[in-house]
Amino acid sequence: MKKAIIITLSVLILIVGGIFAFVYNFSHKSLPNYNENIALTGMDDEVEIFRDEFAIPHIYAKTETDLYRAIGYVMAQDRLWQMDLIRRATQGKLSEMFGEDYVNIDLMLRSLRMDEKSQTVFDNSDKEMQKSLEAFADGVNQYLNDPKNKLPLEFRILKYKPEQWTAQNSLNIIGYMAWDLGTGWKNEVLIHQLKEILDEEQYKSLIGDFEEDAPMYDFTVTPDTNLLNLEVELISMNEKINELGVTSFFGSNNWAVSGKKSTTGFPILANDMHLTLSVPGTWYQMHVVLENEYDVTGLAVPGAPTIIAGHNEHIAWGMTNVMLDDMDFYLETINPENPNQYKFNGEWVDMKVQKEIIKTKDGEEYEKEILFTHRGPIISDFKDVKEQAISMRWLGNEESNEFKAVYLLNKAKNYDDFLNAISNFVCVSQNFIYADKKGNIGLHIGAGIPIRKGNHFSIYSGETDEYDWKGFIPFDSLPQEYNPERGYIASANSKSAPNNYPYYISHYFYKSYRTDRINEMLAEKDKLSVEDFKAMHGDFKSKLVEKILPKIIFEVSKIQTDDEIVKKTIQELAKWDGILDKESPQAAIFEEFYAVFVKNMVKDEVGDALFFKISKNKGMTNRIFDYIWDNTYSSWCDDITTTNTKESFENIVQKSYLETIDSLKIKLGKNPEKWKWGSMHKLELAHPLSKVKILNKVFKLNSKPTPIGGSHHTVSPYSYSFSELYKINFGASHRHIFTLDNWATSQTVIPTGNSGQPASPHYLDQTEMYINNQYHNDLYTREEVESGAKYKMKIIKK
Repeated sequence: MKKAIIITLSVLILIVGGIFAFVYNFSHKSLPNYNENIALTGMDDEVEIFRDEFAIPHIYAKTETDLYRAIGYVMAQDRLWQMDLIRRATQGKLSEMFGEDYVNIDLMLRSLRMDEKSQTVFDNSDKEMQKSLEAFADGVNQYLNDPKNKLPLEFRILKYKPEQWTAQNSLNIIGYMAWDLGTGWKNEVLIHQLKEILDEEQYKSLIGDFEEDAPMYDFTVTPDTNLLNLEVELISMNEKINELGVTSFFGSNNWAVSGKKSTTGFPILANDMHLTLSVPGTWYQMHVVLENEYDVTGLAVPGAPTIIAGHNEHIAWGMTNVMLDDMDFYLETINPENPNQYKFNGEWVDMKVQKEIIKTKDGEEYEKEILFTHRGPIISDFKDVKEQAISMRWLGNEESNEFKAVYLLNKAKNYDDFLNAISNFVCVSQNFIYADKKGNIGLHIGAGIPIRKGNHFSIYSGETDEYDWKGFIPFDSLPQEYNPERGYIASANSKSAPNNYPYYISHYFYKSYRTDRINEMLAEKDKLSVEDFKAMHGDFKSKLVEKILPKIIFEVSKIQTDDEIVKKTIQELAKWDGILDKESPQAAIFEEFYAVFVKNMVKDEVGDALFFKISKNKGMTNRIFDYIWDNTYSSWCDDITTTNTKESFENIVQKSYLETIDSLKIKLGKNPEKWKWGSMHKLELAHPLSKVKILNKVFKLNSKPTPIGGSHHTVSPYSYSFSELYKINFGASHRHIFTLDNWATSQTVIPTGNSGQPASPHYLDQTEMYINNQYHNDLYTREEVESGAKYKMKIIKK
């Protein structure tokens, strides 16, 4: 018996050990050796690469093609699978990885013609930029083609190999950023659906920045109901793409103070762009130096070789989303005798027919057609409607060269250079904040803002050119500010132009709660330090709470109840300082109340299906809430499902509060003193493959769920969708503080780590710092880089 037990245990130990060894080898064999010197073809000279304790590469080269080739090689070491995933999304080739469920998604992505646009951009770029892009692609491919470099585990799990990288693939990534930054597609078709069931006052509340004298119902067309369901298709497609970790570009904060407002006597600039929170992270941190030319550090998108936001020797810059309405939809009349023709200015015009073959991972092939009008693709082919079609005019298809813009930004030496660079931003619309070593600060929009007719939230008739775009606002006429007397500048996705601005930008700006809180913190001190900027990045105090809490307390204090928990929570809520700390019971009450109140106000009017769509559109949900709170006699307040009564604002607030407390009793227990916002509100950085739970468990793909404070309305924005309450899906994708007196004291952090390989010690090595609002130094001088180097390698000529 002893012998049998010993043999059995030995076998089990061998099996477990074998499994462990297999898993370890499977996950670790693709990890690069950061200390290994390598030889590449095409090199002109030696390139030195130092990596600091977070494996951030600091790359020193003597020629630009050497620099870009080295960037390609180094980026492939860390983010090859993520690069390929983003590339496949831009090309509409996700079905080859994930199967037939992605066929329509691929068709939609191909209708955006990113490949075609990228080829045009490449052809129109100067030789210097072309050579740089080609060198980057060559660096990626030399890494990919070296047999000693093993593919990351995702390729082996999904059983496919990446294609060779091209210069156009890098340009495609900018095209995807333009698509995802768009606001029109998320709003206008849904708004059109809701107009059929809402009164004029309710309908107005859907539109954020609405001109009082504009016609509410400027609808010249009535699309088929099936066509209007297109909005569901678009949103569900985009959600599936986001689930893969192909980032959704969302909100952002940036601000800067001049020397007179800083403790250093020089400007300080901060930026945190709010994007999907997942792993691998959105950004790749790197520092690149071309001898005697430029020295630039900051953030790059995996697959694109330039610094998107950062600083060089002379200037620092950052970005926030303009929230531009960059898309319009048109109802086209199709020729009943020829489905490939549409009516335009009294004539039947041929559409361009583009044939596509979409392959799946199972070897299936789907033959599809995409039709294009002069405005853009027919995007309604997902619905079987024969005599009507919706086309889309999208800013991303306009002539532009954002790669040139960033390429020039990396080299800019002053404000004029900065403006010259961002004037090339057309398809990716951003508020660019600026600071330089000479003490200047500024903010200027870089975007192609269409000049157009209409109320800008309709589906327009496509039968004439009446609603076609008529050019773009001149760059010099875009909103801007330079060296304001107050000594600070900020933007946070709220309205970026004065009320008398003569051009339309958008109806879909965010409410100014974050902007107001940032400006409040900037104004409350005579001089601000780096530590003040850190505190601002981590700020959980809400201007939304400040606005609405008094009215909540006023209304719920009238509730007649014997429920001691209700009484106790009202008392505690009245004492609240409005800070959404993870330990706060009041924050949990407030956020639950917000969600319940919106449901009680809206769902009876629109029904389950449309309310579900609204709940997925956070901007619209917030606009409705704010409208009702400011207009307490709104018709939204009446619950139309009840008879013989007309509910008031007071009734709905009280009802919502009682439902909130009942809900929290279930979620958090019956002792409100133990309620914590962080018990409901947690951050888990998820890998696209972690939906297969065994993969997550074996390879540790995700970060651990961590309680956290904040919300969508705080400066530190841990945001969630109202359709998936409290599951954090958006937030600061990085935090940067640039100190222009001494670049070496600049601070930075990202939510993940610089490596995209789960087995790497640098996969999530910045996560704890990020959650705790901590930073690491942004090493810049050669001396600091070398002294802080953990790894060192050289790339030499083969």
